Amino acid sequence: MEEALIKIGGMNCQSCVNNITDILAALPGVSSATVSLAPGEALVRFDPSVIARAALTAAIEDAGFDADAE
Repeated sequence: MEEALIKIGGMNCQSCVNNITDILAALPGVSSATVSLAPGEALVRFDPSVIARAALTAAIEDAGFDADAE
């Protein structure tokens, strides 16, 4: 398992946080996703043999938010 810290732009409420959490948690290979509104970031634990880091940010961007993985 690996961890990715993803900076997220465009979140402005708890509904955004819940939406992104649900999107990330539904991805194959993701074991956990913790999204925080105040710092605007997500901490995602994932299996890199199942899903690429770029696919995590792409899923967030497809939902209409900005995403940048560190």
